[in-house]
Amino acid sequence: MRAHIAVVGCALALAGCKTFSPDGGMDLVAGIAANELKKDVVAIRSDSDALLAREQVERQLKRPLSADAAVQVALLNNRGLQAAYNELGIAEAQMVEASLPPNPKVSIERLSSAAEIEVEKRIIANILALVTLPARADIAADRFRQAQLRAAEETLRLAADTRRAYYRAVAAYQLASFLSQAKDAAEAATKLAQRLGETGALNKLDQAREQVFYAEITAQLARARRLASGERERLTRLMGLWGHDLDYKLPGTLPALPVSPKALPDVEYEAVARRVDLQIARIGVVALGKSLSLTEATRFVNLIELSGIRQTKRERESGEREIARGFELELQLPIFDGGEVRVRQAVETYSQALNHLAERAVNVRSEARDAYRTYRSSYDIAGHYRREVLPLRKIIVDEALLRYNAMQIDVFALLNETRQRINAISAGIEAQRDFWLSAVDLNVAIVGGGALRGPGESARPVAASEAEPGVH
Repeated sequence: MRAHIAVVGCALALAGCKTFSPDGGMDLVAGIAANELKKDVVAIRSDSDALLAREQVERQLKRPLSADAAVQVALLNNRGLQAAYNELGIAEAQMVEASLPPNPKVSIERLSSAAEIEVEKRIIANILALVTLPARADIAADRFRQAQLRAAEETLRLAADTRRAYYRAVAAYQLASFLSQAKDAAEAATKLAQRLGETGALNKLDQAREQVFYAEITAQLARARRLASGERERLTRLMGLWGHDLDYKLPGTLPALPVSPKALPDVEYEAVARRVDLQIARIGVVALGKSLSLTEATRFVNLIELSGIRQTKRERESGEREIARGFELELQLPIFDGGEVRVRQAVETYSQALNHLAERAVNVRSEARDAYRTYRSSYDIAGHYRREVLPLRKIIVDEALLRYNAMQIDVFALLNETRQRINAISAGIEAQRDFWLSAVDLNVAIVGGGALRGPGESARPVAASEAEPGVH
């Protein structure tokens, strides 16, 4: 009868045991990547996985990279992301471990005297741990789902960072290309001014104006190329590239603005429903609630051990053996600690998590509203430059050139208008870049994936003029 009871007890305990999933918990991560990013992710755990990922990366690098292609390369090739997926595997192992019943302990004791030999054998099991196993396994499953969402959040973060780096790099190269063309034109004008000066047709003042304009353009181009190189390296790091993969090509210009901006009247609702960090916080609160209930249920007794005893005695002279069987129940008496400390700590921890969740929900709503306002205003500003400012600046420069050729204005007026056009084109590139960055931030505000940019970060110029050391 006892054997049958033991067998039934073991069967009930093993019925709640978790097992390792075939994909290591990547199903949730892959689903979020497919729905939110339209991209593939893989946890590289074998040579075949590595080979498949490498083939996809090489296929993407054969042609000039788009933003989507750069994100796909990063998701397949970034080793930091693979480390996050390793963390997910560790979390799954901890979940499986938490679902297993406690291992029984075996104790053997041998006492010997001149008259007899005594051998005592014990099998000790933690009854309380076995009884609370379903609750603890349920909590462990919640913690594992949190780990899955954290891996998904890291995937979204890498995708957002890669898109930002891509748009910054392309914008920097676009400005560098424009300044290179302006430098060539300024160089030709400078050489012409030198020849006119030698003939006496151009005075020294006008020659100096031409030369300083060329010098300024040269300095701006050097800064733009340096910034473009730095932005490309940042993108390269996020994509995890090295060796011959460094020769990847970027397009010469940023993507055109969409015909119309997104209309998101329920942006707050979308963010609260879809933000991954909010989902993580919600699961954390649920898990803490279950842990609080478990703590309250075991507040008075947190240790019950049942020992099965088999004692054998044998007299040395007669050789007679005496076998005794029984059991021993060990529990902790709540004399000094009635569990109030553990319960109070659990209650405060649960309340703290609730408050953090409420705060996070309020902040998510605000971030979504702010990100959408920035997105719409960035679209309007970039469109204004494209439709109004840049066409007007071109007309002004063209008309100024006609008047200069007709000797109606001097070279200084022409150079001033040319400088204004260069500044306008630079600002237009920045506005177009900031729109695409704001689109990334809007997606982050709705779905999640890291912190949003600070107020000053979006205003960082493509080719910022940097003061020399010691100059203020």
